[in-house]
Amino acid sequence: MRAFDVSMPLFAGMPAFPGDPVFSSAPDHAIARGDPYNVSALALGSHAGTHVDPPLHFLAGGAGADRLDLGVLNGPAQLVDVDPARRSIGAAEVAAVPDGVERVIFRTANSGRWASRLAFFPDYVALTDAGAAALLERRVRVVGLDALSIEADATGTFPVHHRLLGGGALIVEGLLLASVPAGPCEMVCLPLKIRDGDGAPARVVLRCP
Repeated sequence: MRAFDVSMPLFAGMPAFPGDPVFSSAPDHAIARGDPYNVSALALGSHAGTHVDPPLHFLAGGAGADRLDLGVLNGPAQLVDVDPARRSIGAAEVAAVPDGVERVIFRTANSGRWASRLAFFPDYVALTDAGAAALLERRVRVVGLDALSIEADATGTFPVHHRLLGGGALIVEGLLLASVPAGPCEMVCLPLKIRDGDGAPARVVLRCP
């Protein structure tokens, strides 16, 4: 098995979803200025970089990041390639997911763009509401995508998030998948344990044959 770290690095100037807080890191203690150790002050949004969307992100009273079931987030997964010409992931693309798979990760044309430059692009490939419904019909419990948001919604109602989180599926966003082989893998996803967190940055590793 080979391990692929598919997490986005956190750094000043990193891509952020429009309107979200930007990441910053400033030295609070520094050896270079005579302090005995280095300590930095970090500022970031709860959905910075690679992160997990818990139910609380869109559902009032839903579980926060500290109450996520790690047994759901971690385990066998399937990395599915989406035709780079496709501009969305619908029911037809979901049909390529093997039966019985509980954790699905979609690699789209987004991954190639991230590989060339870590900067936000608004025309990212996203999951449609029909695609989300098809995933729930297959009893998928975790959906991962190589975009900072799983949906591109112009209405402001966010139907994909509501459908998935309301249907019991967790969402992992901001994955860097360009170098990972498609097919079955083992997913290791550890979100920060933020009490009542509406989101949680995560380190995600895929272990592939």
